[in-house]
Amino acid sequence: MGTVTLGVSIAVPEPYGSFLQKRRESFGDPHAHGIPTHVTLLPPTEVDASSLPAIEDHLAEVAAEGRPFRMRLSGTGTFRPLSPVVFVNVVEGSSSCAWLQKRVRDASGPVARELQFPYHPHVTIAHGIPEEAMDRAFEELADYEAAWTINGFALYEQGADGVWRLERDFPFGRTDGEHPPPGVPRQTDQAGQTDQAGQACPQAPSH
Repeated sequence: MGTVTLGVSIAVPEPYGSFLQKRRESFGDPHAHGIPTHVTLLPPTEVDASSLPAIEDHLAEVAAEGRPFRMRLSGTGTFRPLSPVVFVNVVEGSSSCAWLQKRVRDASGPVARELQFPYHPHVTIAHGIPEEAMDRAFEELADYEAAWTINGFALYEQGADGVWRLERDFPFGRTDGEHPPPGVPRQTDQAGQTDQAGQACPQAPSH
């Protein structure tokens, strides 16, 4: 069956998601169009396609243990010079994100992996572009603020075109107090865009 590249992330909802994605494009990031706005829980990970059912079962179990939490973004930060990234800070909800990503990557699970750097939840707004553009991103969004309630996370797959697409949503909480929710399968609208319950969907977990 070959391999697929997967990631897990928390979507930044509208109107914040589109606004930040457009700003990322405006700074000259060539990957912005294929990476709608998100907070990564599992970075891009190559797996055997045959392992997808086990991965989805694992993510459903993680989601079943989770409960909604508040997320707030405020101001900008950077990983430079260690990594060429400028981001919007997660100032509320970071501990919940850290717990989720640890459970997703659990050593006993199907997507166990180590991280290149210590986990630091953030929303990337510039990656791998000229320093002047990185500086502009850092300065122009320094006063940015947004807040909302997180109700789950999602599994994404990267296509051959480099674009990340929603594969399945995983809402928090058990459905009947005993069994974890199975995850919400993707739907496709007439335009061929993956869509959940008629809502525009984000497409990426990565920088």
